Amino acid sequence: MLRSLAPLLALACLAGSGCKKEEATGLPADSGGAQKPLTIWWFQWPPADGLQELGDVYTKETGTAVKVVQIPLMSYQTKTFLEFSNATASHPTEFDVIIGDSQWIGRGATEKLYVDLTDWLKTVVDLKTIHEHAARYLCEYPEGSGRWFAAPCETDAVGLAYRKDWFEDPKEKAAFKEKYKRELKVPDTWEEFREVAEFFQRPDQKRFGCAFTTSRGYDGLTMGVQNLLWSFGGMWKAPDSNKVKGYLDTQGTADAIDFFKTLMKLGPNGATQLDYGDPVEYLKNGSLAMCVNYFAFFPGIFDKLGDKAGFAVGPAHGGKRAQSLGGQGMSISTKIPAARQELAKKFIAWFLTVETQKKWITKPAGFTANVEILKSDAFRKAAPYNAPFADSIDTMRDFWNVPCFNELLSATQKYVGMAIDDQMETKAALAKLADESERILKEAGLLK
Repeated sequence: MLRSLAPLLALACLAGSGCKKEEATGLPADSGGAQKPLTIWWFQWPPADGLQELGDVYTKETGTAVKVVQIPLMSYQTKTFLEFSNATASHPTEFDVIIGDSQWIGRGATEKLYVDLTDWLKTVVDLKTIHEHAARYLCEYPEGSGRWFAAPCETDAVGLAYRKDWFEDPKEKAAFKEKYKRELKVPDTWEEFREVAEFFQRPDQKRFGCAFTTSRGYDGLTMGVQNLLWSFGGMWKAPDSNKVKGYLDTQGTADAIDFFKTLMKLGPNGATQLDYGDPVEYLKNGSLAMCVNYFAFFPGIFDKLGDKAGFAVGPAHGGKRAQSLGGQGMSISTKIPAARQELAKKFIAWFLTVETQKKWITKPAGFTANVEILKSDAFRKAAPYNAPFADSIDTMRDFWNVPCFNELLSATQKYVGMAIDDQMETKAALAKLADESERILKEAGLLK
């Protein structure tokens, strides 16, 4: 699913004017005398292809070349912050714009790696047109503060993809009703989800009930578990502070993890170690009933399966529904010359226009943060996954986005993983995670 793009060649300077152009604009030139393209880094996935296509449109309209460089996901964070740390006045970052995970924004803001866009952004877009959850989690730091260090790029949430043809098979429907005394339908609750997964779990036929992201590299397991965590009344921290003890190590969090463990037995072999692309591939190749993953992966499912696939919002528990927020914002590197920062601002301003956002939503998983577009029939009816995506945005919630996010994530992956793998009793693992999280936060000066 992950594809690389060949970079665009930079625009050639007018004959005999290469050096003069650099002197006039203050923009670096490549070895051939051409102005260096506006360079955007993102990780390797289909939306980055769509952004390059928009970049090509921008080039035709403005004459400024745009190059979207795609980095493998598992090395993306390391490569990005290494680039920041190695940057100097004479050697700026290779990227002008970085499309970073929501969790990076705390570090980007506090270490002065991201340009503060607060005053500028409101001059090019009405901030009220940006969905409040996209603003809060993808763009602002601290969240809800009104200080903007990113502009929304890709808005995403976890949803449910399923084999619609299996659900509508008369024989399957009859067998399900006989066993569970209810109709086979898309599950609205996690309890219904478990029953459907149990029904379709048939290892002897190489058919399996469900699959989540559960990899221990980067954030896979955390993003999979927290959809249940919030629904079951769990939380990572206090709602109004960074206190963890007494909030994470609670019955609701333990119940969510224990329920998640039961679902791990209703999936394919290795269900506890699946990367983002794995559940999608299982669904596409005809061996999986339900896949819980980010909506951004669903266009690929539809391209492969067509009407055999269905899409829905994620299940609820006890009337509570919450989805892991995904997506990224566009931030401008502070480690580039002022002239290049201005070049980046011009592209972002163009990207945020309604006209460009209407083009963006035609790209695979080009999910906008524009509230009017999200509400429109044109968007909701354009693809079968668009309406459930739009219906999921109001329930999006995020993991930590403080500067020490990476340390908190590492601890979470470790201890939740130990609970899932039965290496530690769930409540004991949560107690350890709460202790470790508060230690990390205190050392970072974020908790007294």
